[in-house]
Amino acid sequence: MDINFFRKIRVLDGGMGQELLARGLDPKGTLWSAKALLEKKNHSLVEAIHEDFVKEGADVIVTNTFATRRLRLKQNNLEEKFEILNKQAGQIAKKIKDKYPKVLIAGGLPPQNNTYSSDDRDENEIFKNFKDQAKILDPFVDFFYFDVLSSIREISIAENSIKEFNKPFLIGAHISEGTSLPSGEKLSDITKKINCKNLLGLILACVSPENFKKNINEIKSIGYPFGFKINAFERTKTTRNFLKNFKESKSGNPNEFLGKRNDLTPEVLKNLAKEFIMNGATIIGGCCETSPSHIKAFSELK
Repeated sequence: MDINFFRKIRVLDGGMGQELLARGLDPKGTLWSAKALLEKKNHSLVEAIHEDFVKEGADVIVTNTFATRRLRLKQNNLEEKFEILNKQAGQIAKKIKDKYPKVLIAGGLPPQNNTYSSDDRDENEIFKNFKDQAKILDPFVDFFYFDVLSSIREISIAENSIKEFNKPFLIGAHISEGTSLPSGEKLSDITKKINCKNLLGLILACVSPENFKKNINEIKSIGYPFGFKINAFERTKTTRNFLKNFKESKSGNPNEFLGKRNDLTPEVLKNLAKEFIMNGATIIGGCCETSPSHIKAFSELK
């Protein structure tokens, strides 16, 4: 694919996991969006959401693989399903590309340990986790998307893990609050510490619009195409009880303990995105609790 793809305004998709729940998926604890891949009857639901995002103007869809990482499956005694679930996610996304050839598929590589916190495990283990997932997705995707990573170390390991596939990548870094990654590092240090040869761009992923605004000058100064995947959670800052809360959640819905904002309507997010575009952002998309209607609003800015 063209390494300059994101140098003009492109629209990413919205939040698959929360949209699945909104459409009636009965989740199971930390399986979250992966639950939709376990039973064939739910595959059409994943496909329909991908398609609705495309119909509303998304140029890119992300594979439904945020919760098919080994850790999540192991927590639910389903580690033996790792290969088949990731493969199914790729196949479902490919069905949409076959129908809409211009859409690109991003192979979503999520944090391989806990979300919104840096992964301090052994580097070889993290590398293997990323590479195993990337290898399964590779036949189906146009590029890889490092989805909500919380440290430069993780981003660097992810970049090294995909080298043999010779595909470009988009970085989705996360900042819960303020101007530093959960690891304490700065956005501007990312491109100083990784190989940027195949870097498509850098976005802030699963962040509030207010927090993106705090970081827009720094992310702009890095010199690569930049943007966002905005969420509508009330907070993403983790506590020691984050995983415990998720495991014990009665609904299996993260907004049960992260909260859900009701003020970020499609029109509100459209106006915020317009402001960000005026400041140079070219990559615009949604994350948790953003629907096809939000993506339609974004697409009207192209």
